[in-house]
Amino acid sequence: MSGPGISVVICAYTEDRWEDILAAVSSVRAQSRPALETLLVVDHNETLRERLAKEYKEYEECQGASGGRVRVLANAGPRGLSAGRNTGIAAARGEIVAFLDDDAVAERDWLRHFAEAYTDPRVMAVGGRTEPVWASGRRPDWFPEEFDWVVGCTYRGLPRGRVRVRNVLGGNASFRRSAFDLAGGFATGIGRDGDKRPLGCEETELCIRLTRARPDAVLLIDDRAVIHHRVPEAREHFRYFRTRAWAEGLSKALVARSVGAGKGLESERRYATRVLPAGVARGLRDALLARSGGAGRAGAIVAGVLTAAGGYVVGSVRARRGQATFRVPEVEVTARE
Repeated sequence: MSGPGISVVICAYTEDRWEDILAAVSSVRAQSRPALETLLVVDHNETLRERLAKEYKEYEECQGASGGRVRVLANAGPRGLSAGRNTGIAAARGEIVAFLDDDAVAERDWLRHFAEAYTDPRVMAVGGRTEPVWASGRRPDWFPEEFDWVVGCTYRGLPRGRVRVRNVLGGNASFRRSAFDLAGGFATGIGRDGDKRPLGCEETELCIRLTRARPDAVLLIDDRAVIHHRVPEAREHFRYFRTRAWAEGLSKALVARSVGAGKGLESERRYATRVLPAGVARGLRDALLARSGGAGRAGAIVAGVLTAAGGYVVGSVRARRGQATFRVPEVEVTARE
């Protein structure tokens, strides 16, 4: 295997996703460009950690370590996705650290496309394209593609091809391990915490911090690096759509408070002023043409914008009052072998 070694980090927290976790690991082990290792980080669930440790100990004894060894770790920090990722970073042996959601599977060339981009030494992060796999078998008619970020997927409005971006999306992303030496780890207190309110934006805040620490850093999205992300039935409903949009507003307020509204909302301004109005117009046109869901999609975009804006206002007030804070940890990495 030529090129940098890649460690893949998968964070898990619930036994309800047991089959999804096994499928995610299997997709890493089947990569055309093998991973150096897969790190399964379990978030404060000892039963799940023990079960996974037994599963992969027995697997390696039977099959050997083809496709990279699987290591099962307990989250060494506070509960939540950010601390779980930081635990994986600290334990990773690869020069590149990639992240895959525990309810997603990667296409066979996922890591190959990531690795190719790192031939340029300025490249510090590379993300990919995340496609939704709807539990009901199809996208709800009312659900606009412009809001696929609500379910952790690539949304309409992101650039296509291999392009430079402000930030990558955390469930399908990779970083040079040296990026964490420069900028620290994922901020705790901003992202997801198990089944609590679906906050996010921890990868946005990290990427902005990274480019401030190294202004010549290049961050890319390569839409050939594809994963397929399962969307459970509960997330196909408008109630979750509103909850996630509100949480995104809260998260964006924290990011803006940390890095400034100029950089923190740079991409969001283009999205709000160009992508979303075009989506509303497309939905209304579809409604006039009697196409299914057109009016619903237009209405969902408007509702999503207003809900996210409300969350941002409330989050900004809380941040100014010191009621909402997060911490940026340093990540102490292991020595390379």
